[in-house]
Order: sequence, then structure tokens, then C-alpha cells
Amino acid sequence: MAPTVTLAARRRSRRLAADAGLLAVAAAFSLPLAWVLLSSVDPHADLRVKAPDGLTLANFDAILKQDITFTPLLNSLILCGGGTLLTVVCAALAAYPLSRFRSRLNRPFLLTILFATSLPITAVMVPVYALFVQVNLIDTMQGTILFFAASQLPFAIWLMKNFMDGVPKELEEAAWTDGASSLQSLVRIVLPLMGPGVAVVTVFSFVMMWGNFFVPFMLLLTPDQIPASVSINEFFGNRGMVAYGQLAAFSIVYSTPVILLYVLIARRLGGGFALGGAVKG
Repeated sequence: MAPTVTLAARRRSRRLAADAGLLAVAAAFSLPLAWVLLSSVDPHADLRVKAPDGLTLANFDAILKQDITFTPLLNSLILCGGGTLLTVVCAALAAYPLSRFRSRLNRPFLLTILFATSLPITAVMVPVYALFVQVNLIDTMQGTILFFAASQLPFAIWLMKNFMDGVPKELEEAAWTDGASSLQSLVRIVLPLMGPGVAVVTVFSFVMMWGNFFVPFMLLLTPDQIPASVSINEFFGNRGMVAYGQLAAFSIVYSTPVILLYVLIARRLGGGFALGGAVKG
């Protein structure tokens, strides 16, 4: 009887330790979010997580201006939206032959792609900057969109290929029998069936571009083209002076498009994959 009691006590202690660890991790992630929410409505915000001295919307009133928020947000939407669209299209076209055709070069190519994802952005920024100067793409939105797409494309191809492997090839063969081309089967059969996979690639690419500070900071020089990820630096003044309340308010506004994108896609594709019934039909 004693060993049974001891075993139950050990399991209970382990469960309590695991719960305590999870609570500690949750607190570590919740504190920054709590600081942003509380400081955005605090007229005397600082680095401490504390109850506001008084509720105010003055921080939002200060940032909701054309040059501070709206123009940078529009630039971010253009850059990230264009880069995400280009990434998803190119990743789907590149992943299709890797998924459907067997070759001895497939594995080396995928390993090369995987290696490309590990390259630090600072390692390629200097030659890319020199190249963009030569081809007159520096300080242009289209040049930054191209670099955004190129930097996200390796991992997007890797993800897209893995999702595409889950789509039965028999469905395409039936379409080919009816006279469909490979491009038609990709657009009308494969991509609709791997909708959640396309959504994952879309959200991942958009989020990575949305939070990218270094690339637009280096490639864009005109203030009217600066995205929100760079303009947020304006809240850090000289000599260590920081407008914490306005910074927190801007952070909330800056995070809203990403949250809305995730919510919309999650609600639309909440059903997940439904390939089993398609194969049986």
C-alpha cells in the first residue's frame, strides 16, 4: 500500500511542477502584452507594468495621424501584401514539380533550400545593396517587395512541398484524363485541397515580412515610403527619451492587421484538410 501512495504522491508532485512551469512561461509571455495594453491608456507610462494613473486616449490621439501611422501602415500593407502574394505564387509553382516528379536532384535541391533559410540576413545585405544600386532598385517599393519574396521563398517552398505531398495524385490523374493540363490541375485541384497549407504559408510569410525592420531600413530611403516596422523607431527620441505611452499605442495599432489576417484565415479554413473522402469518391 505504501508504494502505491508514494507513486501517487510523485505523480502529483510532477504534475504540480509541470503546472508551475507552464504558469511561469505564460506569465513571461503575458507581462509584455499587459505592459502594452496598460501603457497605451496611461498618461504617465514608463517601463513598469502597473495600473494606469488614469485612463486616457491621448496616446492614440497623438499617433493616429497621416505621417505617423496611416502612411507607414499603408506602405507596410503594400510591401508585405505584394511580397506575400509573390512568395505564395512562386512557392506553389516551385513546389509542384518537387512534389509530383521524382528526380535524383530533388533531395539536393531541397537541402540547398533548407540551407538558404539558415543564412543570416546581414550576410547577404551588403551584396544585395550593391546589386540594387546597379540595377536602380534601391529606394523603390518593387525592389523591396522582390527582396522580401526572395528571402521568404526558400522556407515557403519547403512548407508548400510538404503540404502538397498530402494531396493524392489520383485526383490529378483523373483530371488529366479529362484533358486538364498540369497547370489547370494545380490551380483547380491541388491548391483548393491544400487550402490550409496555403494559408499557413501566407500567414507565415506575411508575419515575417511585417516585423522585418532591417530590410526596409536599408533599402528604402524616402520618408514617404518607410513602413511601420521602421517608423516605430521614431518613438525612441534622443538621449534615451522614449514616449512609452505612444509607443504602446502604436504597437497595438501596428499589430492589428496581423491579428485580423490570422483570425480571418483561421475562421475560413477552420475545417482543416478533407482529403480522405475525396480519395474514396
